[in-house]
Amino acid sequence: MSTLDGKVVAITGASSGIGAATAGELAARGATVVLGARRTDRLAETVAGIRAAGGRAEALTIDVTRRADLERLVARAVDEYGRLDVLVSNAGVARIAPMADLDADDWDTMIDVNLRGVLHGIAAALPVFRQQGRGHFVTTVSTSGLKIVPTQAVYAGTKNAVRTVLEALRQESTDGVVRTTAVSPGYVRTELVDDIEDPEQRAQVQHAMATLGIGPDAVARAVAFAIEQPDDVEIGDITIRPTRQG
Repeated sequence: MSTLDGKVVAITGASSGIGAATAGELAARGATVVLGARRTDRLAETVAGIRAAGGRAEALTIDVTRRADLERLVARAVDEYGRLDVLVSNAGVARIAPMADLDADDWDTMIDVNLRGVLHGIAAALPVFRQQGRGHFVTTVSTSGLKIVPTQAVYAGTKNAVRTVLEALRQESTDGVVRTTAVSPGYVRTELVDDIEDPEQRAQVQHAMATLGIGPDAVARAVAFAIEQPDDVEIGDITIRPTRQG
């Protein structure tokens, strides 16, 4: 029996990619997953697939940029199952362009989703974790924050801001109640870069992901590994990337 058996896990950005793969992996190991994302149709497909395989899942349409939506996601888990053991903050967007392009709207979008979305999740779940006496924040960051490259300044900045927040929260939580894990994927075959506006840049990144990228299931297994550790063990950081990524 997996140590995930019976755990209640909420996941944002769960309609595709790493979020959907994580939902399936955790459910297969016995967790109950409460899934949130904006794309209702894709969420329904993910839930249907998990249930068809014998897992427990339900979905809620949310936008992580709205604090109230994260409160609803956490409340759904607590109301339906009596608790929330883990919040996986996976929702994220990538907009890649030189700083000189001054894409301020895209900067705002990345800040709202990648940073504020995580903060909204922490604000919603932390009181629940404290009341329960335990809880775990697992957050998708990025190797873009580890190796800074041109055109990714703001994206990497939002991810490193989240990394800083998690480390500070970890240091504030050494009473053993709250665990934090930052997962930094490299190239993963997902839809993350499909919304890059510049067609040439989009094609280049999509090609790199297609040729170098690992499957989102690899990241899902890393998330499961972190969650399955005993309560007195914290996996603070995981970097997972293709062996051929520079």
